Amino acid sequence: MTTPSPNESSSILIVGAGTWGCSTALHLVRRGYKNVTVLDPYPVPSSIAAGNDVNKIMEHKELKGPDTDARSIAFATCTRAALGGWTNDPVFKQYFHETGFIVSGSTPEIIQHIKQEDIETSQGDFIALETAEDFRKTMPPGVLTGEFPGWKGWFSQKGAGWIHARKAMISAYTEAKCLGAKFITGTPHGNVVALVYEAGDIIGARTADDVIHRADHTILAAGAGSDRLLDFKKQLRPTAWTLSHIQMTAEESQLYSNLPVLFNVAKGFFMEPDEDEHQLKICDEHPGYCNFIQDPNNAGEMKSIPFAKEQIPLEAEARAREFLRDTMPHLAERPFVFARICWDADTPDRAFLIDQHPDHPSLIVAVGGSGNGAMQMPTIGGFIVDALEGKLSKELKDVVRWRPELAVNRDWKSTQNRFGGPNKLMDFQDVKNDKWTQI
Repeated sequence: MTTPSPNESSSILIVGAGTWGCSTALHLVRRGYKNVTVLDPYPVPSSIAAGNDVNKIMEHKELKGPDTDARSIAFATCTRAALGGWTNDPVFKQYFHETGFIVSGSTPEIIQHIKQEDIETSQGDFIALETAEDFRKTMPPGVLTGEFPGWKGWFSQKGAGWIHARKAMISAYTEAKCLGAKFITGTPHGNVVALVYEAGDIIGARTADDVIHRADHTILAAGAGSDRLLDFKKQLRPTAWTLSHIQMTAEESQLYSNLPVLFNVAKGFFMEPDEDEHQLKICDEHPGYCNFIQDPNNAGEMKSIPFAKEQIPLEAEARAREFLRDTMPHLAERPFVFARICWDADTPDRAFLIDQHPDHPSLIVAVGGSGNGAMQMPTIGGFIVDALEGKLSKELKDVVRWRPELAVNRDWKSTQNRFGGPNKLMDFQDVKNDKWTQI
């Protein structure tokens, strides 16, 4: 089965107005497409979009050595392009803060893992941090007051820092809309309840108001919610992480401004307070949470179903405070003023999934951020449009292709090479109702 190649007059339907959906809409209209429609059940920025956040990590490492695996090369290609966008694209550059990035661990095993997997395989200006004093010197006096027990790390000052994800997503949405993209958001008009099939292909989507939005080409970019609209043959696992905010004064925010991101791969990370609310974001690090229930379409199979919640498990709060006791004990008991769970979708190998569907040629899937999607915002839409136009480079296409063979007998409880917490994937079904924060 073949489908006509897209042209500027083709109707393009994007399901999902999050980070990747807004980026794709922007790149389509920048290339001259005149009939672009985006559907989402929530106004931009969506309350459930992973990219609706005050800050996200942006990190790019140039690889070295001839034996680097294809997935790492493809990811480096994407992040290199993204860094160029964050640095030069007027839609995005004001939201990138190149403050630097510290990657660290606090057990010998994890420190060795970081050294082998990140430092030795990458080119960069890494400065080794061997002592608590080394860590403290990366920030102004009074910020890092902890003892950093057992910690060792590496500080990179260029090509890394953080992005204001929410403002960048709104900027992409605003520019795409100005250039002609049409956004239909809110329930029921933007709430896609099903993809629409005709003669074995997908010809659009049906929304909750029972309207069928027909299109020559459909792009499914609904993040962790994509799995409910299409059978991904076990290639997607909706997985959630936990974040919390501490209120700072205006004076404290000034002291904590322009700080490098401090990331311990098994304990957590923090980024400087946002400029509007003066809230410091703290995340505990762990392999993730799923919400496993019986798959209604497949007897005997479990499926992770996302849900929205502006609370986190008490065990996540305890982990976040443990991270603070190591690094900033003067903040460790300060109340959290905000918390929520944040969903993404993991592929089996944590590489992105951007490809034409093998059975439905008018459908492009653009999913599988696997915890690294937001940093790609300026340019990921360009790669998605490349896939639509059949122009995706071979080094990327081979890695981000439709690949259900990797999901055969998939271990849904896999940690996917992540660390922290109990060092196992957790299940929200095991968190009792009274074991959540009450903020």
